[in-house]
Amino acid sequence: MKLKLEEKFAGQYHKNADAVYFTPGRVNLIGEHIDYNGGLVMPCAITLGTWIAIAPNADHKFRFKSLNFDAQTEVESNKIHEKNGSLWANYPIGVINEFIKDGKEITGLDFLYYGNIPIGSGLSSSASIEIATAFALNHYFNLGYDKLDLVKIAKRVENDFIGLNSGIMDQFAVAFGEQDKAIVLDCESLKYKMVDVNLGNYVLAIINTKKPRELADSKYNERVQECQTALTLLNEEIKLNNLCELTAEKFALHNHLIKDETVLNRATHVVKENDRVHLAAKALNSGALEEFGRLMYASHQSLKELYEVSGKELDTVVDFCSGYEHVIGARMTGAGFGGCAIALLKKGFEEDFAKGLTDYYVERIGYSAEIYVSEIGNGPVRL
Repeated sequence: MKLKLEEKFAGQYHKNADAVYFTPGRVNLIGEHIDYNGGLVMPCAITLGTWIAIAPNADHKFRFKSLNFDAQTEVESNKIHEKNGSLWANYPIGVINEFIKDGKEITGLDFLYYGNIPIGSGLSSSASIEIATAFALNHYFNLGYDKLDLVKIAKRVENDFIGLNSGIMDQFAVAFGEQDKAIVLDCESLKYKMVDVNLGNYVLAIINTKKPRELADSKYNERVQECQTALTLLNEEIKLNNLCELTAEKFALHNHLIKDETVLNRATHVVKENDRVHLAAKALNSGALEEFGRLMYASHQSLKELYEVSGKELDTVVDFCSGYEHVIGARMTGAGFGGCAIALLKKGFEEDFAKGLTDYYVERIGYSAEIYVSEIGNGPVRL
């Protein structure tokens, strides 16, 4: 891909690229909808991602082009604090704006992006673009930021510049990812540890339902409020900062305070899902892949029945996986209401799985899903 991007850069800008960088996307293996409840998540970087080629210019302008989109954006250096042009370009514009606000001197640059992460699929294409830009600028100009600095900068871009009230997991996962390792991240303290993911005879299959996630934002905010309601009620008897301070056993002693069945279901998912992350880390550390797969199925069932953030498309994928003998675990990943599911698939059965799932999905949904096979990859790198 590096050579292709360099060739395209020369064709677009009539000069050679000075540097090329790659940053991955991510999937969350387990631990869904608990990041805003102070819990543990277990994401990993994948080998799909974002490539950037850059070169300086003498025009004091920032030019953004992409092989994925026709729209091009050009911004004067003194207007980098404003949103401009096509939506995707606002992610790198926001990153540059943060660096300049922080007193860093960044001259004019020409950018060419390419990504093979399906847009809007829940694999963090936006976080990948943000971290890719931040990593490239930090390295190219030797700005002295560490990885956590870049993660926090990218989160500010997402929250303040773009205006999306998301957590820190996506940016953290793509920045800190390591090959064949998952990250167990405490979303409250940002403490983390790496867990070996030895998939052995299995690969990570990513299934894009191609269902638009138009409900995700409104339902996401609704779930946040329901969890806050549960926390307020529980605090009548015990002092908690967040729901994930509770074990399932302790929650059972106090859940009588929550009279509303829907709110009780939300809190039950959160507490038990947090426990599942602990159990999943133990399973991976001991090489118990089938136990990890069981926890994946249990996570999906909870997200479907208690948290109600799945949907027909995601459930259809997981239903097929549960009946396919060469898959040992599957679940939705991301916010839900569409997007992607993941599965642990035995090597050598990729084509058979793709054909079987496609037929099953088309018969029930009316159109085909997209199926990718990915390894667990590294974080950002200069190529």
